[in-house]
Amino acid sequence: MALRPPPAGQEPDHTFGAADAVDALTSLFPIRTSLARELSLRGRVVLSQLPLCVTALLLAAGAALFHEHLLGNPHFITGILLTVVLLLVCAAVPWEKLPFPSFLLIPVLDFVPVGLIRFGADNDLQGLGLLAIFPVIWLAASGLYRRASIAVATLATLVMAWAPVFAAGGGISAKSLSRPLLLPFMALAIGVTVSAMTHRLLTQQAMVQSQGARLQDLLLASGRRERLLDAVVEAVDVGVVAVDSAGSDVLANRKQREFDRIARPAGASYPPDQDWLVVGSDGLTPVPPERRPRARAMRGESFSDYLVWIGPEGSRRVLSTSARPLTDSHGGREGAVVTYNDVTELVKARNAKDDFVANVTHELRTPLTSILGYVELLSMDEALDPQVGEGLKVIARNSERLLVLVNDLLTAVVPPTGIRPAPADLAESVRISAAAAEPAAERNGVVLRTRLDDPLPGRFDAERIGQVLDNLLSNAVKYSPGGGTVTVSAERSGPLLVCSVSDEGMGMTDDEASDVFTRFFRGAGARKAAIPGIGLGLSIAKGIVEDHGGRISCRSESGRGTTMTFTLPA
Repeated sequence: MALRPPPAGQEPDHTFGAADAVDALTSLFPIRTSLARELSLRGRVVLSQLPLCVTALLLAAGAALFHEHLLGNPHFITGILLTVVLLLVCAAVPWEKLPFPSFLLIPVLDFVPVGLIRFGADNDLQGLGLLAIFPVIWLAASGLYRRASIAVATLATLVMAWAPVFAAGGGISAKSLSRPLLLPFMALAIGVTVSAMTHRLLTQQAMVQSQGARLQDLLLASGRRERLLDAVVEAVDVGVVAVDSAGSDVLANRKQREFDRIARPAGASYPPDQDWLVVGSDGLTPVPPERRPRARAMRGESFSDYLVWIGPEGSRRVLSTSARPLTDSHGGREGAVVTYNDVTELVKARNAKDDFVANVTHELRTPLTSILGYVELLSMDEALDPQVGEGLKVIARNSERLLVLVNDLLTAVVPPTGIRPAPADLAESVRISAAAAEPAAERNGVVLRTRLDDPLPGRFDAERIGQVLDNLLSNAVKYSPGGGTVTVSAERSGPLLVCSVSDEGMGMTDDEASDVFTRFFRGAGARKAAIPGIGLGLSIAKGIVEDHGGRISCRSESGRGTTMTFTLPA
């Protein structure tokens, strides 16, 4: 690596520059680059000068053994001593306190002892001019003033080569001047090559450093995001667990670990799936391992508000679970995230409310039944005053309406124990319900029409499906205060029986249509028009249809009407 000037406006980076110069030279010297980088700037400058000094001393030792007369040559000895002096200067000068490129004076001065050694050895030792390669490499590998460094190195080598020609005196000819030109040309070639390699290495190093800095920034940002995620996940009061494609936990927060402790049998550290204390809504039946939230999530299922009961009896908790799959960049499944929300108190409150409503409605139904019975007995008396008879009719009508509301409330909170499927005809059920709705339709100015595939045999609970049809037709007539047409259609579609009830009434917004099957929900238009009802009929109808394994949906447009559609397995 090479020396590089500091950015404009910044202090020079001595440590970096000297290390780069050493990197280019350490291949000539048996010291690791990493060790060189651990030295001070002064030590690294010494290390850069050391190869030439060592080589000169080895030449002196060789001369002492094989060419003793060279030790009496003042030029040769002066050159050797100057390399040692320059090494001592490198060690003595506080380079850290001098301008950054100042130590490049040393390789320029190196040409003087190299020239003296070459001149002093004359013909006794050939090729000593190649010692100039040491300062040439130092200058070219510095990365500072690239063109100037190559020019100085080449010119210094040329001067070193021509100096003996001029010092010898006598005639100077083109032949005598051209004879030593090989050495300057070699210095130029080596300088250009080293400079180009150094520039390329510096460019690559800058790229690597830039990528390293970006990677470091990404790692820091990733660490911050991970710490933020950990803090958020640990802070929320919802159990969160992420699992990989093999089903192993990747992440689980404090709340989830608490739920795990509750669900573990006493004395078990981490039991098999089938031994975890997870039961259904009856509090007794264990949920099969394959139906537990984590197993469903691992199969790629996406669900919300799936309730499970965990823990031993007496300290049991109710958890509302949700799951979403995790996918990789190619859409493949690589795990899932499951959340567990403790809704024990909410479930207790709902159960308490249902118990209260059930008790109240049960208590109300008994006196209402008595009222209707006595009204019917009184109405049978032919001697009643006509005005009293009309009053009894009003009492009977309102009592019957109140009894319907009470029965709806009771059905909503204490649903029947189940359906009793039997062979039945959906077309016949539609005709019966349409006939029952005809009087109310006439009072509201509504025309009832049916479009049926006859027959429509299936296997379902005709009484309960009749309740669904009665509810849908009652709503269609009730919410068409301006008259219009109510159409009931039923047909077979593959393995399904499909029934739709459409009206041309007030309709609903999209938001209202999405909540229409929620208990006690009533649209703004119905409340504004003071249309009687408590918002339980569609919730009950939805439960009946789903108990049959079917689906019910609502499509509505405000001011244009509503279409209710349900399907049943044939």
